[in-house]
Amino acid sequence: MTASYNTDQPVTPSGGTVDLACRLADAAGSVIRRYFRTPFEVDDKPDNSPVTVADREAEAAIRSILAAERPDDGIVGEEHGTTNPDADWLWVIDPIDGTKSFITGRPTFGILVALLHRGVPVLGVIDQPIVGDRWVGVEGRPTTLNGKAVRVRACPTLGRATLNTTSPDLFGQHDFTAFRRVADEVKLTMYGGDCYAYGLLAAGFVDLVVEAGLKLYDFAALVPVVQGAGGIMTDWAGAPLGPGSDGRVLAAGDMAGHTEALRRLGVMPFG
Repeated sequence: MTASYNTDQPVTPSGGTVDLACRLADAAGSVIRRYFRTPFEVDDKPDNSPVTVADREAEAAIRSILAAERPDDGIVGEEHGTTNPDADWLWVIDPIDGTKSFITGRPTFGILVALLHRGVPVLGVIDQPIVGDRWVGVEGRPTTLNGKAVRVRACPTLGRATLNTTSPDLFGQHDFTAFRRVADEVKLTMYGGDCYAYGLLAAGFVDLVVEAGLKLYDFAALVPVVQGAGGIMTDWAGAPLGPGSDGRVLAAGDMAGHTEALRRLGVMPFG
């Protein structure tokens, strides 16, 4: 099954909008670097996921810039909620994707900044503010890593593939069974990395990422990054990802590998 990203014709954001997205990541990174590997309180959200002062302050820094420069746009943020959700242009923010990595001193978390136009992700930034890696994906343009174009690698069969997921503990029982059907066929399975794994896929170091339970702010920025590097990113039914998606995500660098993974996930028939 091939995904069709066909709403209206996707809009390419202007250079100024791309620069703004990078400045948003810069602002969040300045906050995060002050707190990384320092003592701070960790609170638990209602779903028992952790949150810190760094998460909250980083998102607040982003929102302050958007309020001044793009006041008519909508915002969806993990820590401070949603404003103007029906706007044509919707910024989707995860100030620290991978808070568990952040609080344990691992530099594999990332800042996610996405821009949707009428529900379609057209701009995405994955920024690792400690290592200094930044992927930028823009509709109609090649994805870049630290300013240089990157490309996924060919991997048409699961037997040659490197698979990544953040943690097996994040799957429900049914979804974990489906994940194992893919993992049992691949050459190598790696755990951890959160959004960083999708950047590595875009740069040709990982072939598949399979996850479930993601929210819009977890995946919106990843879609343009993966697609702009020549990959494909869909839900487990092969459908485009957007605000109505169920949180089950499959990213692949190779279309044939994507199709084979869909079959193993149980959505498509074997054969």
